[in-house]
Amino acid sequence: MKISTLSIGDEVIFGEIVDTNVAHISSRLYEQGFQLHRHLCVGDNEPDIMDAIETLAAHNDFVIATGGLGPTADDLTARAAARATDRRLVLNEDALAHLRERYRIMGRELLPSTEKQALLPAKSTLVPNPIGTACGFIIPHKGCFLFFLPGVPGEMKRMLEETVIPFILARAKRTNHIETRVMRVLGLSESHIEERIKELARPREGLTIAYCVSYPEVEVKLRGEGDDESRIRELLDATADKVRERLGDHVVAEGGETIDTVVAALFRKKGITLSLAESCTGGLIAAKITDLAGSSAYFREGAVTYSNDAKIRLLQVPSDLLEKEGAVSSATAMAMARGIRKASGSDIALAVTGIAGPEGGTEDKPVGTVFIALAGRSECTAKKYQFNGSRERVRRMTAFTALDWLRRHLMAQPDVKVED
Repeated sequence: MKISTLSIGDEVIFGEIVDTNVAHISSRLYEQGFQLHRHLCVGDNEPDIMDAIETLAAHNDFVIATGGLGPTADDLTARAAARATDRRLVLNEDALAHLRERYRIMGRELLPSTEKQALLPAKSTLVPNPIGTACGFIIPHKGCFLFFLPGVPGEMKRMLEETVIPFILARAKRTNHIETRVMRVLGLSESHIEERIKELARPREGLTIAYCVSYPEVEVKLRGEGDDESRIRELLDATADKVRERLGDHVVAEGGETIDTVVAALFRKKGITLSLAESCTGGLIAAKITDLAGSSAYFREGAVTYSNDAKIRLLQVPSDLLEKEGAVSSATAMAMARGIRKASGSDIALAVTGIAGPEGGTEDKPVGTVFIALAGRSECTAKKYQFNGSRERVRRMTAFTALDWLRRHLMAQPDVKVED
């Protein structure tokens, strides 16, 4: 059984947006036990859309197309689909009723030109859109079911879950169970990780290992496939244990977790409060901390102190220390951490200072030099790093490394005691 996808839109062809739809569809299909066979992408050109539909329909059992169902003149998918499948384009009364109701809810006037979204190929099955204006539709054609969905990711995802996947599951027989375990690794290169765990793969038994760099992390993907679900799950469990053993505390998160969510859970579990002083990252660490709901329970405050004056005024960093050691130094990083911890009253404080580039480096302190410090109530430690790459990569690596400092520190602390 073969399933392929088709993305439609000039904005995708021209690289104006990143096509996240195909990645989501592929991932969800894989979770259901199906592998994507092929993907095509075409612009808002009717002959190209028709050719793609005809090509995919001839070689697949199901095709999921996204994009081109809007109200403007460049939205050509419905007309192209009708022509490619030898159907007339007709006013679909159910789609029109849905369109009118959505505009009523939004409090907007439905213009005659907007009714174009209700013009669909004759004898097609409507795919309801619970959160948008454009309904999708299904056309059987030459032994293939063609699904046409809006390109808006939120709308596409709802329609995929509520209509498309159930439709496919009702008609397609899955012969294999497929399961994937994702482990996020920080501090080891892709090649070093592979060298440590590559022999754990068991292709003949249905277990493979894949690697995906999501800088600065590497995602290790354990994939199991076979007709015996319990055996595949046992094989994945055993292999995951061995990966943890070989990679140690470089495994920072698993499954749907990220280093951000892991750190957040640890702060809640340990009952410890945090404050931050950032220089080269410009608040990036604080943003990652506060992106998660509930962070106010443990995050007190953060200070972005780029200038020496700010470090002196807000963090009480001694001016003579800055003059002697420089803003980018171990001593300054520790003074920043102590300063923000004292000012905020937090249990611990983390500080970063460095040279993100592309300018500002010296022979002694080249671009990518970063110091991270962590201050507690009784001690303060700091470490120097030398990161490589662009300004964005240096800042991102600094933020992830700082989060890893917090993760490792928190794991070593006792859990908060809850009174009975």
